[in-house]
Parts: sequence; structure tokens; C-alpha cells
Amino acid sequence: MTRILDETHDPARRSWVESANGHPDFPIQNLPFGIFRRRGGADVPSGGVAVGDSVLDLSACVEAGLFTGDAKRAARACTAPELNGFMALGGRYWSALRRAVSRLLTVDAGEPLEPRAAPTLLVPVSDVELLSPAAIGDYTDFYASLHHATNVGTMMRPENPLFPNYKWVPIGYHGRASSIVPSGTPVRRPRGQTRDGSAGAPTFGASRRLDYEVEVGFFVGPGNPLGEPISVRDASRHLFGICLLNDWSARDVQAWEYQPLGPFLAKNFATTISPWIVTLDALAPFRGPLARPAGDPEPLPYLDDEDDRRAGVIDLTLEVLLVSSRMRGQRMPPVSLSVSRLRDLYWTPAQLLAHHASGGCNLRAGDLLGSGTVSGPTRESRGCLLELTWRGAEPLVLPTGEERRFLEDGDEVIFRGWCEREGFVRIGLGECRGEVKGDDA
Repeated sequence: MTRILDETHDPARRSWVESANGHPDFPIQNLPFGIFRRRGGADVPSGGVAVGDSVLDLSACVEAGLFTGDAKRAARACTAPELNGFMALGGRYWSALRRAVSRLLTVDAGEPLEPRAAPTLLVPVSDVELLSPAAIGDYTDFYASLHHATNVGTMMRPENPLFPNYKWVPIGYHGRASSIVPSGTPVRRPRGQTRDGSAGAPTFGASRRLDYEVEVGFFVGPGNPLGEPISVRDASRHLFGICLLNDWSARDVQAWEYQPLGPFLAKNFATTISPWIVTLDALAPFRGPLARPAGDPEPLPYLDDEDDRRAGVIDLTLEVLLVSSRMRGQRMPPVSLSVSRLRDLYWTPAQLLAHHASGGCNLRAGDLLGSGTVSGPTRESRGCLLELTWRGAEPLVLPTGEERRFLEDGDEVIFRGWCEREGFVRIGLGECRGEVKGDDA
């Protein structure tokens, strides 16, 4: 199902929330959803919408009786401490609340709202704590970037980088939902078994090759009953929105443990997500066609759909930045390491979800699907240090003169993401941050 354009995407639409007009991430055309609570208060966490430098308190809007019909039911679902109930309602209710919030915040609303709204309905983002937007029951991480898979495969198997199944089946593994943390949570350096070289006994200790992976997370909306697959044509009905995702990875642990069953302890110690979920409705202007290299196999019928071919791709730009402890001490800004595009993935979000459910797996509202590392065709678009430093052989040099093969204690990794297209207002995903702490922190 293709999301349609409506008045909420109008580039001429302006908000009486002045900080939203021209905001790089959260203009009135975006309106992402999240969970927050006021700092220093005893408030129960509840749903909000980011607009400019403020958060619209949906619980306060419900108490003020500002919504009716489908939007009212949707807003009530957002008064819970997680968005799972709202996600489960489906597209009709998501769109209704988005339109109602847009009307509420637009400068040409029928009834001026600003004078009575600012003190009770809007909270400065500096005065809130942003929490995980959902209770994530299950988390699956995919391997959907052909460029990433080729680069990593070349390091391991130069003559045959891709396994025979790669261009036929979306590859993924089941991750650990309990260690998914919101942006800003410190990440403790993990311990695990590693082995240097090809001989000798392994040792146990702190990972020396800690890495990030820039990814996008896809939140599931309505689920499916056990045993009932979801077609690729209907998959978008089951996708609520996206966030930024850092799949922290201990490369030395991973190299020793991954055969024969794949990632385990190297991936389960922490996964960081950004706090705001940008809805697929907001992303409608930034959809495009799926393009694959000439000569590649056509998707099998259960993964193929005309609408998905035409508009299944999200054109999202992803930037990775890093600031070291020394850089912070010298008040230096973060340095940009790479810029990649989500449109370069080999599989669309709908294909990932449809494949996940194709065997009858029952997805549930609030489940999270990771894209896998998003890398592009150039060195500047490689989405992790494993690729950027080519397994540590080509270290990066930071503005302080420090070298980085992998992450050091005190390094903070920052992801940013945004969509822009001529004729529409740029929207963003905010930031996904995490600072590495020592294993004895």
C-alpha cells in the first residue's frame, strides 16, 4: 500500500510554533511520535509529537478535548507509557491523528490556539526526558545492503564475496530486545571470547575491536496471527515508521563465535535507537523505485509487487559523526565519518517484513526490524569502521591527530538522518547518540 500525499505535506504549511518553521528535522510536515516525561517531575511517561524545539503533549490534548472521532481514539492510545497500542490501531488511525495534529499546529487554524496552548500543551524539548518509544517484544536485524555484504565478504572471501543465497533471500538474525536502549544511554565495552590468529586457545576479556553500524529501524504496526503470512503488497500496512539504529558490534568476538550459527554475544550487549519515530505517512514524498544491478535475479513472486517496485524505497540520507574524549576536551565539534543512503539497500522495507512473516511468524505491534548496515558504493559511504578502516588496516585520522581503527573508550558516536526532495520540506529523524565506556565503568 502506497501512502498518499495530502495537506499535511504541503510545503507552504506553517506552524504557530515558530521554531518549527525552518527546523532541519521537525517542521510541521514531519510530526514524529515518541514517549517522554518532564524532567524532575513525577509524571507518568506518555506520548508526544516533536514540533520544532518543543513536544506536543498528547495526554494534555486529550484532557483538553481537542480531538474527535478516529483522531480521539488514536490520541487516547498515545496516553500510555509506550506507543504499542497506537501502533496496533493501523493506518486509518495513524493518518487521522497526524491530520488532526497538523491542523492543531498550523498557523491558519480555524480557532487560534497559541495563547492557551503554550503553557499546557507544549513542552520545550530541553525540559523533557525522551524514552524508548515502544515496548519492543522482538527485534530482528537484517543484512540488506549489497555494498556492505560485498565489502565484508571481500575481506573474508576475496574470490567469492557473496554467498549464493544473498540475491535471492533477505538475510537476517533474531537479536536481543532487552538490550535495546534509547539515545544517550552509555554503552559499556563488552567482554567475550576472542582468538588472535588461527592457532592457540581463545581468551576472555574486553573487546578490542568495538564498532558501530549505521542502520534504520522499522517499527511494526498491526501484527499477524501465527501461521498467517503477510503479502508484500500488504506489508506497508503493517509498518508504522522508522528510527535511527546503532547495532554496536564487537568484531573480535564476532569473528570467533559467528560460525556456524551467526551473531550472538558480539551483538547482544547494546543496540541504540533514536527516540522519535517518523511515520511512513510523513515519508510519503520521499519514496522511490527499487533499482537493482542489471542481470540480477528477479525477486521470487512472494517478494514482488508492482507498487513496491515503483515506490518501495525510502530516500533517506544517513550521516555518522564521532567525537573523541580529547576532541571534547578541546571543544572541537564532531567529525563526519561517512554519509550513506537508504535507497542503496538491496531489499525494500516491505520485502523484509513480508519475508519475515512468510513462514507464518507472528509479528506484533512494537516489534523492531533493523535494516543492517547501510553502506554505499564509495569509501565515503561505508557504514561502519570495519569497512571504513578495512578491518583496521587503513586507520582514520581524527582532527586531533588520533588514529581510529575501532572505537576507543570515551568515543561518542552520533547518527543523523534526513529526507529532502525538491518541492517538499526537508524532514529529519533527529539524532542517535551513544558514548563508549570502559568495561569496568
